[in-house]
Amino acid sequence: MQTFIPGKDAALEDSIARFQQKLNKLGFNIEEASWLNPIPNVWSVHIRDKDCPLCFTNGKGATQKAALASALGEYFERLSTNYFFADFYLGKTISQGDFVHYPNEKWFAIPQDDSLPEGILDPHLQRFYDPEQNLAASGLVDLQSGNTERGICALPFTRQSDLQTVYIPMNIIGNLYVSNGMSAGNNMNEARVQALSEIFERFVKNRIIAEAISLPEIPAEIIKRYPQVEEAINTLEAEGFPIFSYDASLGGKYPVICVVLFNPENGSCFASFGAHPDFGVALERTVTELLQGRSLKDLDAFSAPTFDNEEIADYANLETHFIDSSGLISWDLFKQQSDYDFVDWNFSGSTEEEFSTLMDIFKLDEVEVYIADYRHLDVDACRILAPGMSDIYPVEDLQLANNNMGQHLRETILNLPSSNLPPAEYLALIEQLDNEGLDDFVRVRELLGMATGSNNAWSILRIGELKSMLALAGGDLDQALSWVEWTQEFNASLFDKQRRNYYRCLQTLLLMKLDPEERDEEQLNPAFYRMYGEDTVKTVWSNIHGEQRFYGIFDIDQDLTNLQAHQSLLAAYQKLQTAKRLA
Repeated sequence: MQTFIPGKDAALEDSIARFQQKLNKLGFNIEEASWLNPIPNVWSVHIRDKDCPLCFTNGKGATQKAALASALGEYFERLSTNYFFADFYLGKTISQGDFVHYPNEKWFAIPQDDSLPEGILDPHLQRFYDPEQNLAASGLVDLQSGNTERGICALPFTRQSDLQTVYIPMNIIGNLYVSNGMSAGNNMNEARVQALSEIFERFVKNRIIAEAISLPEIPAEIIKRYPQVEEAINTLEAEGFPIFSYDASLGGKYPVICVVLFNPENGSCFASFGAHPDFGVALERTVTELLQGRSLKDLDAFSAPTFDNEEIADYANLETHFIDSSGLISWDLFKQQSDYDFVDWNFSGSTEEEFSTLMDIFKLDEVEVYIADYRHLDVDACRILAPGMSDIYPVEDLQLANNNMGQHLRETILNLPSSNLPPAEYLALIEQLDNEGLDDFVRVRELLGMATGSNNAWSILRIGELKSMLALAGGDLDQALSWVEWTQEFNASLFDKQRRNYYRCLQTLLLMKLDPEERDEEQLNPAFYRMYGEDTVKTVWSNIHGEQRFYGIFDIDQDLTNLQAHQSLLAAYQKLQTAKRLA
């Protein structure tokens, strides 16, 4: 038996078998880690690579097969676009290899005056990304290679207005667009339609939330056209969760639906958005999105609606909506008098026709679209950029919050445990971290792009805690105490029992050393031993006296060979590199 659903150009059974076969051939050991079916016609699944759990996706659908096909399709999307590896440094060996991202990438040397090199971007994109003409070329080195000597790695995209090739820095793609506009499908047009739909979904979602737009409800007779969706909504209502279904097309312009779930138990709500040229597909996706990865008991982690529309429009709130949809929404969304009339829209057709129809919307909005198609894994996938519409983060982040901000510190920080620098150099590094504006709460592994695993001190080390270690190594006990107290307040909740005990002991011994009344440590050590343990006390004194440094962390080389989680990630990446060379 073969199952066909709207929006897909192949039977679900064929898609699942094809995707599973190809993943197996590529060497990925995929397992279905968890399934959820909290209400009728709503399924979700979490799949991952047994050998590299960092490579995982989630799928959703009205049936079990639809959810699995969704998850497998997203897995290919993230393999094809390298998205699984977007937050990680790939090591010195890959950064100096024949290519880092794709064989058709192009490297641009950084000019002496640090201006953008010739041949990169196009005039439209240069104006968009660098309106003040102060963007430094050295700031566009990608996190994955960190290879400043090699220059800027740019990927080819086809500009849809004239089908010309434009080279866009990987750094810009990773910083501003993250996962938006990526998809895989049974053919090129299907993948493109899904990617474009996602762009519209997130653009319209942000606009509706930020502008507190009130939406028209979808009439009950329209919902009845889709009995599976209606049953799911009725079940949620029966379970005590009021549901509002809205036309989010903004007057029939965009193929977007919004469904909002109320939780009267705690006064919170959750707004789900979905998009597709077919009204019914968009509606189904929006309803299944409500419960993707959630059971009914997980519907209490959202925020209450608010009248503070200024706070709702704040960028931090919109970012929260992108991450997990748990941000604030306005009570004004629910006004009976909506800002737009309901439109019974339909943009559907063949996937080729749907692609053309969606592209016409971008033309009406005068938004240029850039597409990179990928088929090196023998599955159609794409990444689509629509600058000004598909950006997740603002252009200013290229200078204020670039993901490569820590690359020049990587070697220094990774070698700190075995370093033996003059004390002044450790203190100078604290000053450098301050001068560069690095957030004390940032985890060092995120700053440097490391997959550390969860069983070592590197995994939880924050900049603030690192400063406490540097101050100790530099002999500045006053500053060390300040940062130890910061660590106790803001990071100790992540510590295991041993590390928590170490910091309690360290704080006590620093307070003793800094007290105006001088005390003999030998006189108090027996009490300290009883409170904190003899080994811990001796370790702390060794750190205070400068005999040991950087408690609990260890040296890491430039290929991160002693981080097993990172090596698993690199092993997965090498499978892709092999496929790219053979394509």
